[in-house]
Amino acid sequence: MSTPFGGPARTAPGLPNLPTPPTGWPVGSYATYEEAQRAVDHLADSDFPVRDVTIVGVDLMLVERVIGRLTWGRVLMSGAASGAWFGLFVGLLLTFFSPEASFGPILAGLLSGVVFGLVFAAVGYGASRGRRDFTSASQMVAGRYDVLCQPRNAEKARELLAKLAMGSGPAPS
Repeated sequence: MSTPFGGPARTAPGLPNLPTPPTGWPVGSYATYEEAQRAVDHLADSDFPVRDVTIVGVDLMLVERVIGRLTWGRVLMSGAASGAWFGLFVGLLLTFFSPEASFGPILAGLLSGVVFGLVFAAVGYGASRGRRDFTSASQMVAGRYDVLCQPRNAEKARELLAKLAMGSGPAPS
């Protein structure tokens, strides 16, 4: 098997190379990933063979949280700033490899970076024609998180997680 870039695929030993549905018996179900992670951590702290355990997100949702309004001013400032950083980087590289020590290449790189950043940001935002005047961050979340365990150790996992739920297990680390 190879990756899209032509190199060999690298997976952890024992994991399938192709996407496959999870296997195992349900031993716990949690409202948040943090709770599921805490449960598996409890199993690990109890010297349980955690290689038999899988956390599965069920009822997946793509959540897009709106961060703010997008205006021409913000777009141009962001374009200028990112262009300036790239231009500064190029200018420093030119200075590093030039025989004379001067600030000319740095200044030229910085100014040309700002100009190109402004142009590319303006073209990109102008092409959207106001259809997306906001910035956002996307995140994949699940409605619940099930902890599955291979059948050979499922009963032991249920017992340990029941003790965790009752509060009699070791303190979380």
